[in-house]
Amino acid sequence: MVVAALAAAVFTAPALAAPPSVPGIDAPQLAALGPFGVGVESLTLTQAGQPDVLAYDPAKKSLPLRDRVLSIDVWYPAATAAKAAPVIYDGALTGEDGKDVPFTTLGIAIRGAAPGAGSFPLVILAHGYGGTPVAMSWLAENLASKGYVVVGPRFRDPPYGDAGGLLGPLARRPLDIAFLAAEVQARARGRQGPFATADPQRTVLIGYSMGGYGVLTAAGAALDPRLGPLTHGALGPYVAGGPQAAALKVKNVAAVVAISPAGFFSGGEAWSEAGLSGVTAPTLFIVGGQDRIVGYDPGVKTLWDQAVHAPRYLLTLDNAGHSIGMNGAPETMRGRLWDLDWWEDAVWRKERVIGVQLHFITAFLDRYVKGEAADAAFLDVPTPLSNDGAWPVKPGEPHAAFSPGPPVSTVWKGFQHAHSAGLELRYAPAR
Repeated sequence: MVVAALAAAVFTAPALAAPPSVPGIDAPQLAALGPFGVGVESLTLTQAGQPDVLAYDPAKKSLPLRDRVLSIDVWYPAATAAKAAPVIYDGALTGEDGKDVPFTTLGIAIRGAAPGAGSFPLVILAHGYGGTPVAMSWLAENLASKGYVVVGPRFRDPPYGDAGGLLGPLARRPLDIAFLAAEVQARARGRQGPFATADPQRTVLIGYSMGGYGVLTAAGAALDPRLGPLTHGALGPYVAGGPQAAALKVKNVAAVVAISPAGFFSGGEAWSEAGLSGVTAPTLFIVGGQDRIVGYDPGVKTLWDQAVHAPRYLLTLDNAGHSIGMNGAPETMRGRLWDLDWWEDAVWRKERVIGVQLHFITAFLDRYVKGEAADAAFLDVPTPLSNDGAWPVKPGEPHAAFSPGPPVSTVWKGFQHAHSAGLELRYAPAR
């Protein structure tokens, strides 16, 4: 298998240098790479005449209009050559002093590889405030290996911590995602470039942090009218009851994954009182139980409670914080605590965080987007608290065996002995 050969080659490097999309040995069952090779391409899209919130003129009370240019990375199932050199991603994140800190990350994707045969769901992957899609290669590459075409826009946020900079992503995330989804869906229908094998009728929205706010809005959550004046009028036409509110909703959304989604700004929720009820697609919320950035309860659990018209899951990593959506920290960002905290959790080992999320995101998307009913067993857990599971060890049973689930075991299906602690999974049906 091409992917297996590539993974073996990668592991000749030190363990810490392994691509984040290659799960560790203690990852749950569905975290493993899929059967496809992975290709990656980069291109730019332009949306003309967009309001620039950060250039607001208070004297004239006006927003200048400028072309909005988005660079995007596209990961796709590919027929890769075993000897082709995998990509090395590069990017930069804002340091504590406001200056960019560059980083590089190993990948498994082959740049410009020929697409594999088939028709694959289309995924929009939205990063957090100040982030970059290559910092989420753990998810992009892994999903592409399993038969998904993943599009990651680079939102070009202002430096993280910039006074007033929050208004940029607050205004632009929903607008950018709506534009991007319509554009790539159209290119998929036309079988263009890296979108040639993408199925626009099966579109998935995945977002982390500020990206989570963006994808929930794009999935139908109605924006609070107070966001209109807060964004100097940029979101005014798109809030609940606004003349263009429907324009933010992406068509053909089959599922939503919101990782640590931001939902509270300036003391209030991003959405109107009944806003989250506009989300109807199956939704998986993932959050750390001690997330001090977006909150837990009130916070992400509140959003899960309010999305009453969507069949939805809430996966909680007990005692984890906000930094669960990115790769493990590259070497260049391990020397200062601010830099490290972009990537790493204070309690959970990142390789473990990634493995758990890959397992459940795979089960969720395969069940609700690909219609693979067998994956329901990985989501319909016998007990909502993973610590309550029991699985007697049988003589001769391999140490790394995966739980088969009920009736043999109440340890969640797909987890190994003593490797299912610290998790909670709740489900609520649509009503």
